[in-house]
Amino acid sequence: MTRLVMKFGGTSSADPDRLNACAALIADRAAAGMHIAVVVSAPAGMTDQLAGDVMHADPDGQWPDEGDAVLAAGEQINAALLAMALRRKGLKARSLTGWQAGVLTDAHHSRAKIQCVEADHVGALIDAGTIAVVAGFQGIGADGRITTLGRGGSDLSAVALAAALEAGACEIYTDVEGVYSADPRIVSTAKALPHLSYEELLEMASQGAKVMQSRSVELAMAKNVVLRILSSFKSGETSPQGTVIDAPAGLEQAIVRAVSYSRDEARIMVHALPAGTGALENVFATLGAAGLQVDLIVQSPGKNPGESTLVFSLRQGDAQQALDLLTKPCHNLSLKDVSLDRHMAKVSVIGIGLRSQTKMAHTMFETLHAKDIAIGAVATSETRISVLVPADDVEVAVRALHSAFGLDANMT
Repeated sequence: MTRLVMKFGGTSSADPDRLNACAALIADRAAAGMHIAVVVSAPAGMTDQLAGDVMHADPDGQWPDEGDAVLAAGEQINAALLAMALRRKGLKARSLTGWQAGVLTDAHHSRAKIQCVEADHVGALIDAGTIAVVAGFQGIGADGRITTLGRGGSDLSAVALAAALEAGACEIYTDVEGVYSADPRIVSTAKALPHLSYEELLEMASQGAKVMQSRSVELAMAKNVVLRILSSFKSGETSPQGTVIDAPAGLEQAIVRAVSYSRDEARIMVHALPAGTGALENVFATLGAAGLQVDLIVQSPGKNPGESTLVFSLRQGDAQQALDLLTKPCHNLSLKDVSLDRHMAKVSVIGIGLRSQTKMAHTMFETLHAKDIAIGAVATSETRISVLVPADDVEVAVRALHSAFGLDANMT
């Protein structure tokens, strides 16, 4: 028997017509002999609406356990509605909450981590011919309370369930035909990629591409779960194409696969910082203790001997807290010359074997220089080169890099 997990996001299941389209896709896969568990998100916009209700009822965030009980409702509603749509097609289907599906988490409400999935019940259900429709984004903590997994948590639910069921694949259905070489809303010549490695997809998810939640990609890579990213807006395809993610990267190869970006970036510059590692340690220990994540980092000599200039990026939502930690006397650092620029963006080229290939970095810098785009900071890894640029230049940068690395051409 072949077990399959299918996950439908909020746009794919936004209204009765879309739920019927999802049901048709599921029916096609069932007709092909698959034993199916479905994971579903809340309808598009519902989680935001529920979050607003929670904020109104609990503006200080004192009761996150009750907040999670509210936020989990959207997925439960959609799971039941999709089960009804499947029954109308003559299929056996049953909706399940996260806890009924055996998703056990820690007790960190609104950002819970899955501890394990006890999938025997779901496995027995689907092997007996019933389609299990599971509410994503949620589980249950050790105290018996509903927990939620954070934004994009339904992806994580689907991958964790696929791993527990030892499914042949986990199909992620979205409103696009797969993973693209760039955002097609910005780059008209962007192409759907037929295949990616786990590392490439993880870098894309981490660097701003709205493909999958990065935690779900990490789990898929750790558990060797084959992923397929597909469009739910193409019906009647029993052998869908999309993008397959199923292997580690071959790091001896050097090729750029995609260009991604994030507009959610701010830059902090610290001037007249004492040179040496002690001052740096104090800065990042203070930020780390507050749970703030720093990305791109550059240190250079300052104007005066014994001084340096430090530049780093972080999420816009964390920028003011970081500034306060660095400058206010109550936080001990009390740095005097610190500036914040909230209008930055990060652009990344994603591929494999990039750090060892100097020509890749040269092409990136040369391309941005030709467009008169200033680079605020740089970071590299084996699978990405990222630069911080002014927010107003991000679309020009993405299009120019997509062309410079030959991604406009037909890809195989």
